[in-house]
This record gives sequence, structure tokens and C-alpha cells, in this order.
Amino acid sequence: MTPQVTLVEPPTSRVKAFLRLVAIEHSVFALPFAYLAALTAMTVRDQRVNWLDLLLVTIAMVGARTFAMAANRIIDRHIDARNPRTAKRELVTGAVSVRTAWTGAAVALVVFLGAAALLNPLCLALAPLAVVPLIVYPYGKRFTNWPHAILGLAQLVGPVGAWLAVTGDLRGSGPAWVLGLAVGLWIGGFDLIYACQDTAIDREIGVHSVPARYGVPFALHLSTAAHVVTFGLFAWFGHLVGLGWLWWIGLALTAVAFVYEHAIVRPTDLSRVNRAFFTTNGFVGIALFVFALLDLVALGGLRP
Repeated sequence: MTPQVTLVEPPTSRVKAFLRLVAIEHSVFALPFAYLAALTAMTVRDQRVNWLDLLLVTIAMVGARTFAMAANRIIDRHIDARNPRTAKRELVTGAVSVRTAWTGAAVALVVFLGAAALLNPLCLALAPLAVVPLIVYPYGKRFTNWPHAILGLAQLVGPVGAWLAVTGDLRGSGPAWVLGLAVGLWIGGFDLIYACQDTAIDREIGVHSVPARYGVPFALHLSTAAHVVTFGLFAWFGHLVGLGWLWWIGLALTAVAFVYEHAIVRPTDLSRVNRAFFTTNGFVGIALFVFALLDLVALGGLRP
């Protein structure tokens, strides 16, 4: 009789599956604005890049986002199993166990808190407050039609936290709050677009969202309004910190991207939602950061 052999999945495979679970590559949406806030604060402070602070900001942002995504997937796994669009996610198929997901989430949270502690006492003191909306967001779709607003609040924290990481002080942090509000509205606005593709199934299984409650046309109009305000806040941020013409070129490209994003998604045609969500919004974050960085170096005097 041939003995039964039990195959044990290697740890590297579990790590890869976990990284797929949290979509680690989507950090591109939030990181550029944390860098923008941090580098602007460095320019205002002494016009020099503090590479250690920038590294710790990166670690904190990736840690917080990884924790948020893992917790989101864990909390939503039963909802995901009932939605054809999300039924192949790793926790639903078993590619990642719930235990592995919780372990990864715990490690990411420790990394985030550790980076905050190394930055300064204010960041460590405020870090638990930053975690709250990350946990509340996945539950939001169970009790409010506006979970997108909770997501926006969670994203607001990034630029503000990066500014405080550099300065260690709330005084003079007004520009960071303007930038954070812009980022929150931006991400909340395109979450409205993304949620439109699940309108029918959300209504069927009782998941709350703006499209499910008020309809796709209303959600798309609201997303457009949010991005108009976002653009105004980006312009206000540039004015507050004295960014020059390079920033405004980046902002002009952002305006074009916003127009394109809303032109390709219609209430009767949601086939290009992923292009609007991933490609266009990834471009917005990178374009604004690159042109702001060029502006800070060329016109603001920021030195390595």
C-alpha cells in the first residue's frame, strides 16, 4: 500500500498569496501623496531631504495599508463569497487561510506602530486614531449607505501623518489637512465609481452603498462633484505652500485625467470601470507627485 503524502505549502507561497490578497501594488494610490506632504514639510523646514524619515513614512504607509486591506478582506470574506466579482478572492477560495490573513494583518499593524514610534512621540500617540477608520470602513457597508466617506476619512490620514512625521508638531499643518482632504475626496470619489459595478448584487444581499441606495446615475454625478472639489483643494494646497509652474502643469494633466475618467464610465456602460479605477487614478497620483517633486527641487530649493 502506497503511503499517503501530505503536501505542505511552502512559506514563500503563503507570503505571495497574502501579498496578492492585500494587492500590495495598489500602494501607488496613497504613497505619492504621503511623499508629497513629507517632502513639502522638509522644504518648509530646512530644504533638505531627511532620508530616514522618508523611509519610515514609507514603512508606516505600507504597514497601515497592508493591515487595512487584510482586515477588510477578513471581515468581508462572507460577502465576497456571495458576489461573483469577488468570489475568487484568496480568502474565499482558500488560497489564503483566515489564520494566515490575521497573522499578516497583525505583523503589518506592528510594523506601522513601530515606524510611528521611531518617527516621533506625536506620531505614536496619534497612530491608534489612524487605525480606527481602517477597521470601521469594512463594517460601514453594513450600517450606512456612505461607506465611501469612511474610506475617504481613512485616506485623509496619510498626508497629515506624513507631515507630522517630519515636523512632529500640529502647528503649521494646515496645508497637510488640505492635501489630506483632497486625497480623501479623490479616493472616496473613485470608490463611488467602483461600487457601481456591484449595485445589483449589493441590493440582493443587503450591502449598503450610494449606488445601491440612490442608483448608479446619482453615484456617478456625486463622484464628479467630489473630483471637482478635489481639484480645487489640490490647487489650494499648491497656493498655500507656494508651488510654482511645474505643479500647475501636473495639475492640468490631472484635470485631463479626471475628465477622461468620468467620460469613459456611464450609467449604461460600466465596462471600463477598471480602466478608470486603476489606470487613470494611478496616473493622477504619480503625475502630481513627479511634477511637485520637480517643482520642489527646481524652484523650492529642496536638496538631497
